[in-house]
Amino acid sequence: MDFATVIDAAFSAALGPQAIVFALAAIGLNIHFGYTGLLNFGQAGFMAIAAFGLAVSVVTWDLNFWLAIAIGLVGSVVLALVLGVPTLRLRADYLAIATIATSEILRLIFGAVEFKDTFGGSNGLTGFSSTYRDLNPYGDGVDLGFVSFSKGDMWNITVGWSLVALGCILVWALMRSPWGRVLRSIREDEDAVRSLGKNVFAYKMQALVLGGLFGGIAGIYHILKQGSAVPTDFNTTFTFYAYAALLIGGAARVLGPVVGSIVFWFLIAGLGSFFGQATAGADPLIPDFIMTNTQSSLIRFILLGLGLMLLMIFRPQGIFGDRREIAIDAR
Repeated sequence: MDFATVIDAAFSAALGPQAIVFALAAIGLNIHFGYTGLLNFGQAGFMAIAAFGLAVSVVTWDLNFWLAIAIGLVGSVVLALVLGVPTLRLRADYLAIATIATSEILRLIFGAVEFKDTFGGSNGLTGFSSTYRDLNPYGDGVDLGFVSFSKGDMWNITVGWSLVALGCILVWALMRSPWGRVLRSIREDEDAVRSLGKNVFAYKMQALVLGGLFGGIAGIYHILKQGSAVPTDFNTTFTFYAYAALLIGGAARVLGPVVGSIVFWFLIAGLGSFFGQATAGADPLIPDFIMTNTQSSLIRFILLGLGLMLLMIFRPQGIFGDRREIAIDAR
């Protein structure tokens, strides 16, 4: 067993670009679910529309890279408005149904053969990230012993964690303002807020747009760090992983999504590397009758799921959260 490889894999995932994507997406979900009480199960849809807004604008329409980023972000705002207008006046269940359905509809449209000339079909689009990669100031990668990153990863990490830090500062400032206090009040009792003369629908819409915008930023960052926009990346699993990160860290806490994403990917990558090595070779550490090498890639999800179940039973508020902030049954 090479524990150095296990540690490197765990820290590379926890501090690398993949964790950043989910931290950004979970920040948006924290605004929706943690602070406002909106059940958005389609954050992957906000990510997809922003990502393909950028990719299509550059590859298909041959527009400027920075203009394409703006188009992608505007797309996520428009999606929030389209979803919010018919659903936000109703119970949270309707928003959950609408968002998860819209997310799947967008994924199928972007991957459809009929729109292959525009969206690239199931293979997606490439060739839009050269401007982003050319900005990379690093001449070489970094090896710290317990973790190593390539030149490209260092640039992605610098940009990504900077975005996460700016996002956390923005959320911290907003939630300490009167606007943020209204959102918390809506989460607790929107009828009481409405009786005080506040336009609950308008506040919910603003929260949905802001959280969707963070989803759009996560989607754009995701395709830039890997250099391709593939429809299958934006499935419902993406949203549920982001929710898992949020619940681990703690809802309605500024750093909850960030710490949750780091812990989530540390465990996913670390357990995957450990069990992969433990079941490899002619004389594996774990015998075949207990677990095969093929099964080793799945056991990490089983253990992580069990851990989430125990977390929800014994500490449902997450690492930093407050039990009163995550009263799902009261929404």
